[in-house]
Amino acid sequence: MTSLPASSAATADTFAASTALPPDDDWREMLHNEVHARPSARIRLPALVFTVAVLNHGVSREDEWAHLKQLPGQAGLRLEDLHGNFLRLRFADHTLKWERHTEFTRYAVVQPLPEGAGLDHAEPALLDQLVLPPDWLRAVPGRTVAALQLVMLETDITDPHAALAAAQRWFGGRTVVASLMGNGHSMAVTNFRLRTDGFERLLVLAPPGTTETRAGRISQRLLEIEIYRLMALRGLPVAKALAPVLAESESALATVTARLEARESSEAELLDQLIHVAARVERATAEHQYRFSATEAYDALVRQRLTELREKPIPGTQTIGEFMQRRLSPAIATVAATAQRLGSLSQRIERSSALLRTRVDIATETQNHQLLAKLTRGQELQLHLQSTVEGLSIAAISYYVISLLLYGGKAAKAAGLPLNPEMAAGAAIPLVLWAVWQATRRIHRRLHTQD
Repeated sequence: MTSLPASSAATADTFAASTALPPDDDWREMLHNEVHARPSARIRLPALVFTVAVLNHGVSREDEWAHLKQLPGQAGLRLEDLHGNFLRLRFADHTLKWERHTEFTRYAVVQPLPEGAGLDHAEPALLDQLVLPPDWLRAVPGRTVAALQLVMLETDITDPHAALAAAQRWFGGRTVVASLMGNGHSMAVTNFRLRTDGFERLLVLAPPGTTETRAGRISQRLLEIEIYRLMALRGLPVAKALAPVLAESESALATVTARLEARESSEAELLDQLIHVAARVERATAEHQYRFSATEAYDALVRQRLTELREKPIPGTQTIGEFMQRRLSPAIATVAATAQRLGSLSQRIERSSALLRTRVDIATETQNHQLLAKLTRGQELQLHLQSTVEGLSIAAISYYVISLLLYGGKAAKAAGLPLNPEMAAGAAIPLVLWAVWQATRRIHRRLHTQD
């Protein structure tokens, strides 16, 4: 039988009264129901919980839907049933919960505790007791990032040391970390060891009478802590791989800055080197900034879940939170330092680019000043040449006017007028020169007035 997340009664009432309200925002129902998106399971003790988290990069919802349909009795499962990113399938003696997150998908199977898995057994074989077909689990689409076996038992924990000793025998006598949760309402024990079957193991001891809802909340918090811890640590290999690239980029930037200060290279050469360094840093930022931000977010979730456990230490034994934080904090600090180093390097490149741009601007301004000086000198020479040409033009125009007067005087003499053409032309020379000069000045004044 398939059990799907149903709308709450409050949501139904809201739709019933929608006529009394303005139109709903498109996201109203989704945002309202987000608080009910991933409810914790109700677990009846004793129980065995198998949880597998796989990276879903390149795995579509359709792929996971097709795989879920292969379970017995789920041939009629619809793709629409997976749109809420949460699905709980109920079978005769177990349940399977499917959750799709941004980067991973989680499958959790809750089943009754099989015989031979109690505290009176050491290193019990649990994977053989999985109710799901082994081939189905092996074929889950994605790549495994976390796999846990959680055994939840009812037992007396009024003597924490005796309960811890029994739990340690259950883990095969290996060193364990343990906490009393909720200020003593239950005990969680683990050794954070990856076993040969690929699973980690967690053991929860709760007193008789523990409610199913409390057991479900305990299970969800413990499993989320471990999954989020591993997702947070995914930034550590990236940070370590990026360290040589950052060191090389910092050295190259220091070289460019030193050469910029010493004026040993041209602006074009320095700019080419700086662009190369900037491109490398921007590529690293684009490829890994999301991973660093995700590490920070997952670490915050781990801390929040640890706070919700309200751990109480058992004298002589590290708590789960202490053990985890002492090993998780350095890794998270490394990732944070790498992210900060990457951001700082980008800012330093920006400042170096500003310095180089200033130097280029100054050089360009100097060149422009020199060019303007040359243009001014050329204009002055052109003005002098223009004045010379104007003087020659006045003489040439006057020559042509006097020639015309001379030819006119000769024509008048030939017509019988008592006139000496040469004398008349010579006497008109000063008048013609003055008239042409005045006409040229009048043209200059008119042009300047228009400008």
